[in-house]
Amino acid sequence: MLNGIWMGMFVVGIVVAALMGRLAGPDGIVEGMLDIAKTGVVGIVIPLSAVMMLWLGILRLGEKSGMIHAIAGAFRPVMKWLFPEVPAQHPAMSSMVMNIAANMLGLGNAATPLGLKAMQHLDELNPQKGTATNAMCTFLAMNTSCVTLIPATAIAMLAAQGVKEPYAIVGTTLAASVCATLVAIMASKLFARIRIFDGPSEQGEAGVQGISGNEALSPADRPLSMRAKWLLGFIVVAFIGIAWLETFPEQRTALQEMTGLSEMVTRLNTPAPSAVAHPETAEAPLWQRSISAVSVIAIPFVLFFFLVYAGLKKVPVYEEFVEGAKEGWVIAVRIMPYIVAMLAALATLRNSGTLMLLQDLLQPVLNWLNFPAELLPMALMRPLSGSGSQGVLGELVANPSLPDLIKYMAGTMYGSTETTFYVLAVYFGSVAIRRTRHALAAGLIADFAGIMASVIICRAMFG
Repeated sequence: MLNGIWMGMFVVGIVVAALMGRLAGPDGIVEGMLDIAKTGVVGIVIPLSAVMMLWLGILRLGEKSGMIHAIAGAFRPVMKWLFPEVPAQHPAMSSMVMNIAANMLGLGNAATPLGLKAMQHLDELNPQKGTATNAMCTFLAMNTSCVTLIPATAIAMLAAQGVKEPYAIVGTTLAASVCATLVAIMASKLFARIRIFDGPSEQGEAGVQGISGNEALSPADRPLSMRAKWLLGFIVVAFIGIAWLETFPEQRTALQEMTGLSEMVTRLNTPAPSAVAHPETAEAPLWQRSISAVSVIAIPFVLFFFLVYAGLKKVPVYEEFVEGAKEGWVIAVRIMPYIVAMLAALATLRNSGTLMLLQDLLQPVLNWLNFPAELLPMALMRPLSGSGSQGVLGELVANPSLPDLIKYMAGTMYGSTETTFYVLAVYFGSVAIRRTRHALAAGLIADFAGIMASVIICRAMFG
């Protein structure tokens, strides 16, 4: 399926470019492909490799200390229903839980390395290498539609353009992303039963790794002392206090004045950190400020807690971190050709004028669906390109002639959907999957559900 779509993107793009006279020139498809190929390697893969080194190192500490498996145990019933082919104790379960949690908090930089690690573990259970399993397809579909608590990028763009109450899209994005995720799960489960999407036979009890007898004395199995448990409890309470200060920055300012730190903070930061990180904190409702605070402290908490926990478990933290980080560059090199191939096809479509042509052709359908025509570029671009859809969102929110309703819809659409083709290229490319089966179809259906839900929910809320 992906082979035909990828070839079709090039064929259609080249034909349209020939008709539009955009084969060459600064805005032509050739220049666009060359630019995007360079951007894919220099602007995406290399920065991504650095992020992956950091997070795969931290993830290895979590695995060696047993923290990841403990977290996954709390979600085992739900995960077992979603992924019945994966043994409950397999490391893939832990990595998928961490990836989904990172996506929900909007921690994109952390979510991708965790997702790539999960795909590697899922491939360990794959009896037919190169063909996606049911678990892989479900996991990828959920990644293209994961429940989003805080659409930070969309909120920031709305606020920068002075849109009234930019935090209003938190609720609409949450509702739309829940709809998209449910549709993704149902579509993936349904397509897995269709004969045309037949895949490898998966045995849920085979291939369990990481729990063999020779690991009985591993750090993960060593019990924590009472003193260590008290220390971990103190860390959790301390970060709850930090979240409180993030939620109520005026309390943090008062604390700085009491401790004599206010003058130092002023010298170190101009303007003060609270003015940069929380431009609308005072006006936002308490529950929105609380969720935003959790998003701010999530990464520092995970880094700190995992390091201390691994240290208490007698894990050699530096050596294990380096061993995990080594995987980052290897994965980056492996996914590079897949990213370049997908971005080149997308550039051909964009620079040829195909998307504009589609907008004109779909106008009657949009009118029948009561779908605002102004949002069609966002709907078409979002599954294809993250930077492209962000540019479209910027153009929409900066247009003074558009009502706030359209801008709320665009922000909600951006926050509740994902770049399906990019996710598919990166995740499947990391384990050399060539036959993607129903993953793309389920992801695109989830995108469509998120887009339509964004319009319907925003119209009900703000219209």
